[in-house]
Amino acid sequence: MTRYLISFNDGAMDHIPEEDWGDVGKAAHAVVQETIDAGVFVFGAGLQRQQASVVGTDGMVTDGPYPETKEVIGGFTVVDVASREEALVWAAKTAAACRCAQEVRELMDDPETDEMLRRAG
Repeated sequence: MTRYLISFNDGAMDHIPEEDWGDVGKAAHAVVQETIDAGVFVFGAGLQRQQASVVGTDGMVTDGPYPETKEVIGGFTVVDVASREEALVWAAKTAAACRCAQEVRELMDDPETDEMLRRAG
């Protein structure tokens, strides 16, 4: 199984009228429940709309995203699926529910961290 990040940009849902937010929330939670029922849900969350803080290698904190960044993530789901094609299916369901396009990226495998997590219990 491979983990995929399904995400959308902050502001991608700004076109949704206030009166539709309840329906969007229900639809999005239905897709989350479907991923849980399918056993592929790892984690997901919406991100508070705010400026990001960037912490440099020297510990210096700069408020706001990197200067060259025009968009930041608004929300995401991580799924653990058998193929990219399956991740794209979940992204399509999420896009329909959230009424905005979704980006799909494969997460790099890190067996060493996986082993640390297993040992930690």
